[in-house]
Amino acid sequence: MKPPSSRPPALSFPGLLTAALEPEKLLWEPFREGVQICRLQGDPARAPAAALLRYAPGAMVPQHTHEGWEYILVLSGAQEDDDGVHEAGTLKVNPPGSTHAVYAPQGCTVLAVWERSVRFHKAEGA
Repeated sequence: MKPPSSRPPALSFPGLLTAALEPEKLLWEPFREGVQICRLQGDPARAPAAALLRYAPGAMVPQHTHEGWEYILVLSGAQEDDDGVHEAGTLKVNPPGSTHAVYAPQGCTVLAVWERSVRFHKAEGA
């Protein structure tokens, strides 16, 4: 018998890419204006967390700072930030302390993994 581990169990999401490309089969909730979330693990407000984010064409996430590492895998479409355009297949890594806003002029779906939560610079609509 194996002794209990203090590490959290590994997560496995079989078929995640297929599901992300067939978004009508997933449970989506409002996240920000024009952006929906499909929570896979945890809550982004109390990271660590993982989720799919679906941006409508023209949607954006306002300026924010990362308290920990953020990993974004663009699954479809493209998103933009201060570093440029990140098309499907791109893995974008944002280190702790990095700041940016994210735009999706044509819309996109991404897998987002947050080590820690993010701090938004101002409230939306302010």
